[in-house]
Amino acid sequence: MKATEPPGAARPTSRDVARAAGVSQATVSLVLGDKWRGRVSERTADLVRRTAGDLGYRPNLAARTLRLGRTRTALLVVPALTNEFFARVYSGAATVAARHDFGVVLYPSPEGTGPARDPFASARAALDGVIASSMAADALTGIRGTDLPLVMLDSDPADPGSAAQVNLDVADGMRQITDHLLTLGHRRFLHLASAVPSWTFHVRARALATCLGTSHPDVSVRTVTTPLDVPGACAAAERALTAPGPRPTALICDDDLLAAGACKAARRLGLRVPEDLSVTGFDDLALATALEPELTTVRLPAERIGERGMEALLAVLEGRPATPGDLPVTLMVRGSTAPPPTRP
Repeated sequence: MKATEPPGAARPTSRDVARAAGVSQATVSLVLGDKWRGRVSERTADLVRRTAGDLGYRPNLAARTLRLGRTRTALLVVPALTNEFFARVYSGAATVAARHDFGVVLYPSPEGTGPARDPFASARAALDGVIASSMAADALTGIRGTDLPLVMLDSDPADPGSAAQVNLDVADGMRQITDHLLTLGHRRFLHLASAVPSWTFHVRARALATCLGTSHPDVSVRTVTTPLDVPGACAAAERALTAPGPRPTALICDDDLLAAGACKAARRLGLRVPEDLSVTGFDDLALATALEPELTTVRLPAERIGERGMEALLAVLEGRPATPGDLPVTLMVRGSTAPPPTRP
């Protein structure tokens, strides 16, 4: 049971923790500074953490900042706060940051994926580093300064403007979708593509073209670009589904929001999902299981990419290499996909 501190009582110190745990102050500093590995046993580290929790000990972050010469603050830049994906990225980054006594400031870029202004008088004076999700590296020049480390999430690996990168295997996600639909028997596709000029959407388009390209000569694909919102997707899908020529039997959407708009367009036209038209999304937002039928989509581990992003920034600050490799994604097959209709 955690001790409660009576009004006016002195705050417990690291010396108090050391005395209660039966270890040295140096050991307490190593454990609570997360520098114990290889120096202190895991059992002792657990004992120190439990004792600190029981005593209600909190490190003096102001003093630690002066010793380290750092603010222990990271900035997470995202294109928008309205997208659930970025909230989950923040949650993952903040969880890792808290374990290292870091704070994470969330900053939605006023220009979306475009240039982001410095939210501080001087980012270099206020921050230890920047994590940017789904932004272009050159959009961060106004924030990061010349020597502030930048970790890019879901971004172009060929871009030299970052100290580390953490990506999702979105190309494999699109391959999983096309394999699923081809196996069901679909051959006429409509790609509802996001108009946002982002690397992740460019990768999805390239992967789709590759998967449904020359190896499938009986396949037809039409691409329609739409704003990244439900009304825009609904209007774009409705126009495409009523265009002259054979109607597509499957809609591949770059995002769950676009898929929701596509389902809305199908209902307006009297088409049933999935009996007349299969629809797939991307991201696996909460919206995916709120739709009826529930949406077949690709689950992106948003919290994990946030965690890996913060871990990468900490590694850069400590002069260590960040963990390499893209994060895997998972196809979630639900009720919005089925074999194509047998009648025209």
